[in-house]
Amino acid sequence: MASADTIDTLLDELEAFGLANDAEHAERASRMLNITRDTGELLAVLVHARGARRVLEIGTSNGYSTLWLARAARSLGGSVVTVEKAQDKFDMAHANFARAQLQGVVKQLLADAGDVLRDAADGAYDFIFLDSARQQYALWWPQLDRALAAGGVLVVDNASSHYADMAPFLDAIRADSRYTACLATVGKGEFIAVKSGN
Repeated sequence: MASADTIDTLLDELEAFGLANDAEHAERASRMLNITRDTGELLAVLVHARGARRVLEIGTSNGYSTLWLARAARSLGGSVVTVEKAQDKFDMAHANFARAQLQGVVKQLLADAGDVLRDAADGAYDFIFLDSARQQYALWWPQLDRALAAGGVLVVDNASSHYADMAPFLDAIRADSRYTACLATVGKGEFIAVKSGN
């Protein structure tokens, strides 16, 4: 098992790499588009608070956010399924997970998130983190809702910076009486919704 120092060192490296890489590349496909450090800290706190052992991440990129989720889930005896469509980012993340010795904790899927959600069992996940194709979220909503267990937590990145891209999706969640939601002014805005246990 990787030490906390090893994962912290890797997080520092990936944070610096992501910032430098994204400053050099304008094309979205070439950018890492990583979450901010304070967002990672928030995700870890939320995983612990929920006691989440079955975590789904949609949008792996180079694995920076996954490391935050996986370290928290591992401490609870849990695991993370992370979904990425781009082969180059999938491969980069795979190498990073090997360095962090998280192969038994993280399951990578090179797939379309819509397909993964469609195939998920009802209540398959305690915690879902969305950081992907924002325009697809509203289409995915019925399957996201079905895959999220009662008492589960849904976190959506970029909820302030790209609110217009996902407003119908966020509005649908707010209108659902089974969910309690808020917008946390952390990073680029984290929309947090908790599904009732009933």
